[in-house]
Amino acid sequence: MTSPATVSDLTSAGQPAKAEAELKIRVPEDQDGTAIWDLIQRSGTLDENSIYCNLLQCTHFAETCAVAELDGETVGWVSGYIPPSEPDVLFIWQVCVDEKARGRGLAKKLIHSVLRRKACQKVKRLHSTITEDNEASWALFSSIADGLDTELSRTPHFEDEDHFDGRKPTEFLADIGPFERHVISIRSAA
Repeated sequence: MTSPATVSDLTSAGQPAKAEAELKIRVPEDQDGTAIWDLIQRSGTLDENSIYCNLLQCTHFAETCAVAELDGETVGWVSGYIPPSEPDVLFIWQVCVDEKARGRGLAKKLIHSVLRRKACQKVKRLHSTITEDNEASWALFSSIADGLDTELSRTPHFEDEDHFDGRKPTEFLADIGPFERHVISIRSAA
């Protein structure tokens, strides 16, 4: 015989409450390429790369990328790399969170999960490029800078006319840092 639901186990409609879905952040694997590509397509806001590009990110750059799953479904992605000429910089290429996983601070958790990895032990700065009107990304990177107790600066990087022939707006370099390694561990645990 099953025990009856208590008041705390019921939703406002009087139905049993559904258990919180399990969120898992991990290093991507080669089988994740198409799921990540699909996630980016669903977002409708990110530049689209080929499935092959996402597959390379999941293999060649796996240690500087992260995937998030909610009950086994891919709902979050961050791709990044350490530029060969700047071994103390983690460049974040793309951040994508599915609508159903928003409101959990997932983008920040994904980036912090990468920063905590051994591959990033020399990283003291975080870079990304962001268009001026992308308020969500500026808010994310500003929050990360605050959490790392450091500054966020922005300067034009890839300019609309010089680099995109007027086809795309200027991308500003978001530069966070320098920061201390111990701050990553402290802030990420919170």
